[in-house]
Amino acid sequence: MQRLIVGSLMASLWTGAAQAQIFQTELVDIRAETLAEGLQYPWGLDFLTDGNAIVTERGGTMRVLSKGELSAPVEGAPEVAAVGQGGLLDVAAAPDFAESGMVYFSFSEPGEGGAGTAIGRGKLVQDGETWRLEGVETIFSMGKKTSKSQHFGSRLAFHPDGTLFFTIGERGQGERAQDPADHAGSVLRINPDGSVPEDNPFVGQENAAPEIWSIGHRNPQGMVFDPVTNTIWVVEHGARGGDEVNHVEPGKNYGWPVISYGVHYSGQKIGIGTEAEGYEQPEYYWDPSIAPSGMAVYTGRMFPEWQGDFLVGALKFELLSRLERGSDGKVTGEEQLLKGSFGRIRDVNVAPDGSIWLLNDEASGAIIRISRAR
Repeated sequence: MQRLIVGSLMASLWTGAAQAQIFQTELVDIRAETLAEGLQYPWGLDFLTDGNAIVTERGGTMRVLSKGELSAPVEGAPEVAAVGQGGLLDVAAAPDFAESGMVYFSFSEPGEGGAGTAIGRGKLVQDGETWRLEGVETIFSMGKKTSKSQHFGSRLAFHPDGTLFFTIGERGQGERAQDPADHAGSVLRINPDGSVPEDNPFVGQENAAPEIWSIGHRNPQGMVFDPVTNTIWVVEHGARGGDEVNHVEPGKNYGWPVISYGVHYSGQKIGIGTEAEGYEQPEYYWDPSIAPSGMAVYTGRMFPEWQGDFLVGALKFELLSRLERGSDGKVTGEEQLLKGSFGRIRDVNVAPDGSIWLLNDEASGAIIRISRAR
């Protein structure tokens, strides 16, 4: 087994000081410590029980952090199409994980025509030092697979009503995001067993996929349930400029590729401009692009100054963006943290003790813990 650089995951037992750095922010000084390294392109992380956490590596493995150690690969993980941006992607513990042991995960599923985003689940079981998934099943499979290797989306978020939201990018084929019969370029919602909630906005409509919640998305790689507004929010990649934060509502169209605040990589105009009737405006956007990825809303006790703010990882700009919000949930400003300090930030999670855990997207990737310095 690989040793963690520092000790226990429980805040009350936290004594590690290896590789600690102090950073000043606008409201509070923060401490950054590397918990584990040597992960191969880590993509998603979630917290379990007893201070444990589970993390995915894009190549197709999962590992568990338990009692200060990073486990060997979890047995029973699905076969994935680990090409380009595809592979084993996000992971989320079921809301009742303490009783059920169930974990959910997204991955690029190989199949006829290439690969497509799929959602699986299985029961996580520990047997001594061995962890394995039992009863693994695919509960959702994207309808149209292609040979393209980008824009799988793949973030997961459970809603308090028990349903599971997830994202799929438009797979590099922008026109697919405007077709409600196509899963590509959408935010989707299913029940934990993969069935379709009866109140989804496209249920019963002809030429529409019933799992879809909203359309017109380019490649949402961050998503969170926001207790401030009691709704789902996503962040998604633009092209050259136009990365967006969107407050996602049922049946709405978020514009890609008809409207955008960016341009094509060639410099050519995208669609018909920045706004048009029938298409939703982003709540916030970046130009130039920061290449946003994982997203969290801060609800912990360690940083009361940041309560309710969004935390967004950035790949291209290698930073953590704190989006300040008003009491109505609207974004009112931005502070960029840790720029260039830890490489490409792939995922952001708020731990039970209120600390913030980051994954960096590197061949020898790491888990970094952000805590209050004083």
